[in-house]
Amino acid sequence: MKKYSLFILTFFTVLSGFAQESFKNGMVVTAHPEASKVGIDILKKGGNAIDASIAVQFALAVVYPNAGNIGGGGFLVYRDAKGNTDALDFREKAPLNAKEDMYWDKDGNAITDLSLYGQLAAGVPGTVDGMVKAHEKYGKLSWKELVAPAINLAQKGFKITKQQASELTNKHNDFVRLNAKTNALTSKVNWVEGDLLIQADLAKTLKLIQQKGRKGFYEGKTADLIVKEMNRGNGIISKKDLADYHSVWRTPVSGLYKGYKIISMPPPSSGGIALISLFQSVEDYPLNKWGFQSEKSIQTIVEAERRVYADRAEHLGDPDFVKVPQAQLLNKTYNVNRMKDFSFDKATPSSSIKAGEIIGKESMETTHYVIVDKDGNAASVTTTLNGSYGSLVVVNDAGFLLNNEMDDFSVKPGTPNMYGLVGGKANAIEPSKRMLSSMTPSILEKDGKLFMVVGTPGGSTIITSVFQTILNVIDFNMTMQEAVAAPRFHHQWLPDQVDYEPKAISTNVREALQQKGYNLKERKPYGRVDGILVNPDKTYQGGADPRGDDTIVGY
Repeated sequence: MKKYSLFILTFFTVLSGFAQESFKNGMVVTAHPEASKVGIDILKKGGNAIDASIAVQFALAVVYPNAGNIGGGGFLVYRDAKGNTDALDFREKAPLNAKEDMYWDKDGNAITDLSLYGQLAAGVPGTVDGMVKAHEKYGKLSWKELVAPAINLAQKGFKITKQQASELTNKHNDFVRLNAKTNALTSKVNWVEGDLLIQADLAKTLKLIQQKGRKGFYEGKTADLIVKEMNRGNGIISKKDLADYHSVWRTPVSGLYKGYKIISMPPPSSGGIALISLFQSVEDYPLNKWGFQSEKSIQTIVEAERRVYADRAEHLGDPDFVKVPQAQLLNKTYNVNRMKDFSFDKATPSSSIKAGEIIGKESMETTHYVIVDKDGNAASVTTTLNGSYGSLVVVNDAGFLLNNEMDDFSVKPGTPNMYGLVGGKANAIEPSKRMLSSMTPSILEKDGKLFMVVGTPGGSTIITSVFQTILNVIDFNMTMQEAVAAPRFHHQWLPDQVDYEPKAISTNVREALQQKGYNLKERKPYGRVDGILVNPDKTYQGGADPRGDDTIVGY
């Protein structure tokens, strides 16, 4: 047994409780047991991975309202059984009346609360259009079949988990402050595990979507209610914004790491480019020899993260608005050269790290789910409202929460967002522009065959969580469950600190790193990584993050 195994397995045993079991016909891993059940039921009915993804997305809007949504957006990466890949961008957009200084005071200072709470914080939702587009291109079962489970959960209700009870109780005063009347989320003051959450208004909205598809959300009654909600506060989403919204099929980004092909999301997500850049930056270092969270492994990973996040801040944005130097950022020589000024003797101060010279020049409450069907089609989907419960505004009489994704723009270039990320001009607010994201839904191949499907929520920590989870499997020989449960650490260039979970990085390694000038700061556990790994016998093993209510279901 390797020297790091006992440390990891102890953490795994304490936090997980999941047995590593394999399934041959299909697997679904989501943030909530009810959503996982919905997904597997669709697969058992003969639905494919995209059908199950659509059903899970709508189910999460009911059973996981802090991040599952129809009032937000996200990204989907898809690989079919033959190896063909695709990527769907259903990220929210800035409204037509948005402008760069909309969150500044008269002196030009950013008023960050305006991009976090209330109607003005909301971007134009993309989820419903995205699910419609996915169904049109790849769906097998009928649209009505896929939306029905979510309607049933909203109408009949479901028993909330202990974690959800705590969240709803803690958010109660904020919900009351920001909403005009009592809704399902404010129907109780003190919630307890097992309480039934019934969402009648949401059920009505979902029925309109079931009956009318895209028109059930972006036109008619639901559109009227969204605009009415905007008028109640200081929001600016209009009927034209809703009518004009369309998700976009994009070409995934891909790269290699030790013979594995990584397929991930392109801009306006920074996730795919940053993930591949990280792998290119560390590939020539013997991480597997040094071991999991050894001093040298941590230094190498942190220094790579420092440089990649500096590039993220400067060069990445919505490709429909800015020229993203994608080819250069995905060039291994470029990323290897970025690591040349790194020394194991001491930390590289972030103040000395700038974005690389290019020739030619995102809450913690996102959610992720992974699905593989019996034929080997795979979907990796990250979806979000941004902060936990988004803007905290429930659309009156429609029953769903609005996002606060406008904070993912550079509200003012150089001013940190809610995750401490500093952005540049490339991610400044412009009408109809998609805000930059850290979401990193990813799929890996080995020898041309499906190997892994993975992703996570976690705001700015998404990229590093996915990165470390994949390293845990490839370099540190962990099972999928061990890999997602393992303690994590994070660096994002600014602020110049290494955030680490309580169980991460042994005491002696922490002390050695501090002596070299690394600023270490303990934080609460973060991210909820979900993954599926294909075994050599072509069965599937899942990983459900024990930090949440994440659940593996297979058959």
